[in-house]
Amino acid sequence: MDQLETATLAGGCFWCTEAIFKRLKGVNKVTSGYCGGKSDNPTYDEVSTGSTGHAEAIQLGFNHDMISYEKLVKIFFHLHDPTTLNQQGNDVGTQYRSAIFYHNDRQKKIAEKIKLKIESEKIYAAPIVTKIVPYQNFTKAEESHQNFYALNRTYPYCQLIIDPKIRKLLQLVPTLLK
Repeated sequence: MDQLETATLAGGCFWCTEAIFKRLKGVNKVTSGYCGGKSDNPTYDEVSTGSTGHAEAIQLGFNHDMISYEKLVKIFFHLHDPTTLNQQGNDVGTQYRSAIFYHNDRQKKIAEKIKLKIESEKIYAAPIVTKIVPYQNFTKAEESHQNFYALNRTYPYCQLIIDPKIRKLLQLVPTLLK
């Protein structure tokens, strides 16, 4: 029997994180949305103002017998810049913050352990600013944001920002790809 689990991650633009995690074996579902804010059912336009407190995030449904939560968190830390506060590249604002929204104590402990390990290995020159916080109120983004990369490969943002992340993923974990 499949062992399904949920993970919720915010690493900048959800188009980028969705495109990365959809490629992993054992990840059955990836939904782009908004998490960690103070209003129910926010819209993209509302979140983009930075006033709702939400982060652009993805929610994963994954089979932890095929891919562990630990592996997902490691990939997360290596495929975005966890050292920039409220920013990923040219995307600036609290909605682009780096955060792990843990669903239980086990996820919290794993995320904290991996964050400390990466910091101790000095992979990044600056300190990691990723927040590890309790999961709250994920809202699915509008349909136009779901599966964005696959449907808009020629969009300049996809070519300039997402394509290099996917190439890095191919180098980092080729055996975990679908």
